[in-house]
Amino acid sequence: MRKFLFILIIFLGAAFVYLSFGELESIVQTLQRGNLWFLLLALLIECGWFILAGAMIHALYRIVGLDETVKKMALLFAAGAFVGTVMPSAGMGAVAIFLSDARRSGHSTGKVTVASMLYIITDYLAFLCVLALGLIVLFRRNNLDATELIASSVMLGIAALLAFLLYLGSKSEARLGNALARIARFLNRLAHPIIRRDYLSEAKMRDYARETADDLRALPERWRSLIRPFLFALANKTLLMCVLTALFLAFGVPFSAGTIIGGFSITFLFTVVSPTPSGIGIVEGVMPLALSSLNVPWSQAVIVTLAYRGITFWFPLGVGAWALRVLHMDANQAELASDNAA
Repeated sequence: MRKFLFILIIFLGAAFVYLSFGELESIVQTLQRGNLWFLLLALLIECGWFILAGAMIHALYRIVGLDETVKKMALLFAAGAFVGTVMPSAGMGAVAIFLSDARRSGHSTGKVTVASMLYIITDYLAFLCVLALGLIVLFRRNNLDATELIASSVMLGIAALLAFLLYLGSKSEARLGNALARIARFLNRLAHPIIRRDYLSEAKMRDYARETADDLRALPERWRSLIRPFLFALANKTLLMCVLTALFLAFGVPFSAGTIIGGFSITFLFTVVSPTPSGIGIVEGVMPLALSSLNVPWSQAVIVTLAYRGITFWFPLGVGAWALRVLHMDANQAELASDNAA
């Protein structure tokens, strides 16, 4: 069954690339016009972004009592991003990669679920700090409108909801189970006219609450340990802004600190709140508008956007496919070793 799912994911990935061939061709042609050394610098920074994400997840795993290597966490992060893109499932595809590895490694799926929730909240909070600076830049330049405020409110609402669920779980398993069941019921009502079945199982939501209850109750005693992952998340966003800076330099586009912070903030914001995975089809339209509102000429804004998506979306997608292959091979080797030992 695992081999079938692996083949299916790879097939969907290949189909996704094929359907996006036109965009890829435009990105390649754009990158060929840039300064090679600054483009290589952007790629190197993006590789550092993977390692930093792995270090952040590793720190969160340590908080819930799990011990894995940073290398493995970086591979799981990359593979999860790939699966979450080619198999859209409201972000659950990425979490499924970590849960699958937990079962294979003998870890508690409840602990991994808590670590995943902490990752999302910590990452959102770090970005909200950057977003606040971005909104200040837009306000000072008289470019702040309702669209950015609504999108920011949606993101803040998501972070607040997750934080509230963690708080409920730290107080009562039953309350968390009831809250998750209500959310599942609400989402099922929305999805039923489209898919004609329940999207989420209320029973499984209660099981998640039961599995995570002990770890959530221990969180108030460990809140100081979240400082390190939070700093990792801030550094993670800083690296992405460094990628954007390197691309401005690669194409000789004038910029200021405000341009980088404002442009990145709006771009990443719509990557998160977009209804499509990783903002596909949304970011490509929003980012040039954001940059041009920050006094970047439209033609240059389009060039920077294509290059940025190439480095921060398509390159990670390729790395994610490779990481999924490596993890699949490691799992097969572990299974073979187990069979031989038996």
